[in-house]
Amino acid sequence: MSTEKLTSHVSLIWNIAELLRGDYKEHEYGDVVLPFTVITRLDSVLVDTKQAVLDIKDTSVPSKVKELQYAKATGYPFWNTSNFTLKTLLNDPDNLEQNLSCYVQAFAPAAREVMEAYNFYNVIERLDKAGLLYQVLAEFTSAKVNLHPDVVSNDQMGYIFEELIRRFSELSNETAGEHFTPREVISLMVNLLFNPEEDINRLCADGAMASLYDPGVGTGGMLSIAAQHVDDLNRTARLEVYGQELNPQTYAVAKSDIMIKGERQERIYQGNSLTNDQTVGMRFDYMLCNPPFGVNWKKYSDPILDEAQCKSSQGRFGAGTPRVSDGSFLFLQHMISKMKPYDPKDLVNAPGTRIGIVFNGSPLFTGGAGQGESEIRRWILENDWLEAIIALPDQMFYNTGILTYIWVLSNKKERRRKNKVQLIDATQYFQRMRKPLGEKRKELTEDNIADITRIYGAFQETEVSKIFDTKDFGYHEVVVERPLRLSFQTTPDEIEALKQAKPFADLATSRKRTEPARTEEIEAGKRVQDAVIATLEAFDAEHVYLNRDEFTDVLREGIKARGEKIGIAALRKIVAELGTKNPDADICVDAKGNPEPDTDLRDTEQIPFREDIEAYFQREVIPYAPDAWIDSDKTKVGYEIPFTRYFYKYEELGDPVESLAEIQALSASIQADIAKLFSEQVK
Repeated sequence: MSTEKLTSHVSLIWNIAELLRGDYKEHEYGDVVLPFTVITRLDSVLVDTKQAVLDIKDTSVPSKVKELQYAKATGYPFWNTSNFTLKTLLNDPDNLEQNLSCYVQAFAPAAREVMEAYNFYNVIERLDKAGLLYQVLAEFTSAKVNLHPDVVSNDQMGYIFEELIRRFSELSNETAGEHFTPREVISLMVNLLFNPEEDINRLCADGAMASLYDPGVGTGGMLSIAAQHVDDLNRTARLEVYGQELNPQTYAVAKSDIMIKGERQERIYQGNSLTNDQTVGMRFDYMLCNPPFGVNWKKYSDPILDEAQCKSSQGRFGAGTPRVSDGSFLFLQHMISKMKPYDPKDLVNAPGTRIGIVFNGSPLFTGGAGQGESEIRRWILENDWLEAIIALPDQMFYNTGILTYIWVLSNKKERRRKNKVQLIDATQYFQRMRKPLGEKRKELTEDNIADITRIYGAFQETEVSKIFDTKDFGYHEVVVERPLRLSFQTTPDEIEALKQAKPFADLATSRKRTEPARTEEIEAGKRVQDAVIATLEAFDAEHVYLNRDEFTDVLREGIKARGEKIGIAALRKIVAELGTKNPDADICVDAKGNPEPDTDLRDTEQIPFREDIEAYFQREVIPYAPDAWIDSDKTKVGYEIPFTRYFYKYEELGDPVESLAEIQALSASIQADIAKLFSEQVK
């Protein structure tokens, strides 16, 4: 079937949605047309073997044996034991709703599960109440919509179904981006995934087999395009696809897409990949994913955090967990846990794995040293898995206009890529769309995809391609301390402020439970309070103490001279309340004579791995803060990828005099236009 005929088939099915206008909203059309397309295809491939299935049904052999016989008779892993076909259902319009529901129940379990995931019984009921069920079914069973395998092959059916998915996803712009990745983005990801010569040679071998997994499979677009890419490379090759999807309806779309192509639909699983992994213990040759951006994972955080405590190979999240506001990195860790080992001498048993995943900008830099995201980046880079990051243009996705990035990871890097990371700025490779689709206003052309793939494959330094060592993204975060310097002056205002402070009030607070003792303790505390105030009031209010130890000794002696005694801890708190930070004061030291840090002056420095910490400190800090020091106990290791910084281009500002003249000329022009407009209105 030619491309024109395939497009015509799509249009014929698409036009059936016009019957729904008025009774359904536009974004609901796909809920009807997609499952009817699936059931029509299933009916079409089974119609020729209908009688054979019914003959087996009438035998008395065990049900398990019958299932094997059904599959053998149909040539597919599904069948239908109803006496009806979709066309013969129309012969009894009065009982169409009931008979169609029974027809669905007569499918093999896998096929029936797909239809039930579409909530097909509810679809049937709603169409019947709207008086549309007969019309819709009649259109799908008409001669013009012929989905028989003699007319439409499995590959062609896959194209038709994918095109319908794309159109309905675009029609529902507000939700399309949640589960639908633009086809051209997937094509680029697939090109990058299968780019290395070793992988191309492997897939081009006669009868080659490989596996591909998508843990957030959505409607299955990534699996479909990847499978088609491999088929184009080598007709004898086979790519076994696996996927898992949380949303029941998009799961149904993905599963039915696989099924109508004759693939094994049981490899598409439903559930949350992060908390209910349906592929435990499985490893894959290739993986692709477009996880949801910025999705909060707090509601199912308990099992993830429990698994994060498991540092062994059985724990997927042992490297760290990102902040709960964005779980993108969790998907990548999940995928990394499913990489096959790599041994260049044993590619049969240890072929390694390549991964392609789409992120927003957050995973590049979110999280400081020691925090979850940084620790995940550290884990990835120190294991030398990150191969490249490609920045895509903004406005590429249906539900967001932000910049997105394709990360390519592999545990079988080419020799030239060992301990290297390639960053590609592809933000200028696009064409504007004639008609925006939600937030999507730009698209990649085939030439754009080819150019980006070529840049990636060349692995050379250019204006849009930068190559770094993995260690270039690492840094030491050091804590720079400055000494605490306090001065003391016992003015009336300072004394009055002390009276309102909690440490002063605590002097007359009992910590004993018995009432007599409590009274005695409070009275003793009040005497200490009086002694403190009396001592302070006796000081020269004009005198400024620049040494904390000197002031403390004088205060203690004054309290003692008044017949009272104050504990060391309480005295320190009182002194702290009275202190004022003063750069001219002496440095405050602890009991061992070490300077105490001023937390208000505490700062951090990010020192690249390639820099010697002490040399950096002497060059960048000491000239501006001679009394500073590094608290080595607080030093942390961090990793970030400041992508934008590497491609920033400084644009020199114009001459200020010329700029002012241009502004003045523009202002005069605007004023003249306004005056002209008002003069015309007066006329």
